[in-house]
Amino acid sequence: HALPAQDRGRPALVRGLATLADGPAGDAHHALLLAAALFAPAAPERAAAARLAAADAAWAAGDLAACLASLGPDTPDGPEPESAGDQRAGMRALLEGRFAPAARRLGRVREQGTAAPAAPEALLRSATAALLLGDVEAARRTGSRALAGARHEGSAALVPRALEYLAYAELRAGRHAEARAHAEEGLRAALRSGQRNTAAHHHAVLALAASIEDEPHVVEEHVEAACATARSHGLAQVLTLAQWAAGRADLGRGRPLDAADRLGLLVLAGPQRGHFAVWRLAVPCFVEAAVLAGRAAEARTLLDDFADWAGFGADPQAPAQLARCQALLAPADEADALYRLALDRHTAAGGDFEHARTTLLHGKWLRRRRRPREARDRLGAAVARFARCGAGVWARQARDELRSLATPPSRPDTTALTGLTPQQRRIARHVAQGATNRETALALSVSVRTVDYHLRRIYAALGVRSRLELARLVDEAEQPATG
Repeated sequence: HALPAQDRGRPALVRGLATLADGPAGDAHHALLLAAALFAPAAPERAAAARLAAADAAWAAGDLAACLASLGPDTPDGPEPESAGDQRAGMRALLEGRFAPAARRLGRVREQGTAAPAAPEALLRSATAALLLGDVEAARRTGSRALAGARHEGSAALVPRALEYLAYAELRAGRHAEARAHAEEGLRAALRSGQRNTAAHHHAVLALAASIEDEPHVVEEHVEAACATARSHGLAQVLTLAQWAAGRADLGRGRPLDAADRLGLLVLAGPQRGHFAVWRLAVPCFVEAAVLAGRAAEARTLLDDFADWAGFGADPQAPAQLARCQALLAPADEADALYRLALDRHTAAGGDFEHARTTLLHGKWLRRRRRPREARDRLGAAVARFARCGAGVWARQARDELRSLATPPSRPDTTALTGLTPQQRRIARHVAQGATNRETALALSVSVRTVDYHLRRIYAALGVRSRLELARLVDEAEQPATG
């Protein structure tokens, strides 16, 4: 006799969930959709759970169309549990940019995390809703309850996932040390239970945590591990997070050209753009890197979209980051007020690392405007905040700025430019005069790639890290010849 459809749905569900944890996300998506179809006639609750799991698989793969298709219409064809309906409709509204209904439906799911008792799986759904809404404190509380429940049940499958949600919540709150602790434990648990996809998420968290510290080799190790699984299993979300971590590490180590190249692939419009729900997190890093790399025009194309993201409220740091981005791109007579607005917003949002980054950039801006007393106050505060959150590589940047403020600048070696090739000297002078890489390429009848290549060599040869430093060096080095 043929098995009932709901009995045939169980193997498909088990297979789909196992593949979602340790296999290609696309395969998991199709297995879970099959399970949902088999469960639908006689077991609507299981069908709803399978559909949500299928949406999770499409989300992990970065397939927006498949995610929306899995979530289905706002009004389902058949009965479904209220919590599953709220989760499904809320996620769909969020992805479609309908923020008011998204906040209403996902808010109900988030509130279910305050009810007791609740199964760990339900608590993880509640934590997901809290993260989507930017309520990181609710995500932490609910994730902790889910972890406690999973440990109590001895669930080897749920413990790594609960630690993943906790780690992401800590990252979103700017608590990198706590995120690293959860991810280290989650990585061990995921590897023990054979969940390579979950392990890849933990590697991405560890890369992001290390990107603020003075540990470039640690960033590279975790990025490589995360990307290896992400590429083989089609995990676009993990890939985007790992590449963001690598770009942020480049920026922290004073390599804006490399950071702009890497992050540009994630945030600029095009087929290679990062995961649909994650790429906006990397926009503030790209804007900073792009301004230093002479690609301000590209950065400006992102501000309207990032302003919409900041207005939704899903990222507590986004409003302050938006003002910081606007300050980086603003004329001199507007930038100071925008930096101060950003700092006020950081004070309201909390979180030392992003606050310190804005403080550092404001301090650099004040130093270039020859306002040493204000610059010293800002840079000293940046050092203290970076030290408090363990951001070693960024603290070094702030200390370097303080030292340059305290020590009168020595005149550059007038032979510095003569060590460049004639082509490199021409490129250096064009860039120092404010030309973009594209404008320089047009003026010299070469490709933009050639200008990019030579500019990297120029930076290394002259020991500068930004276009502003290059302009200052060229101007001062050529003064004796023009004076």
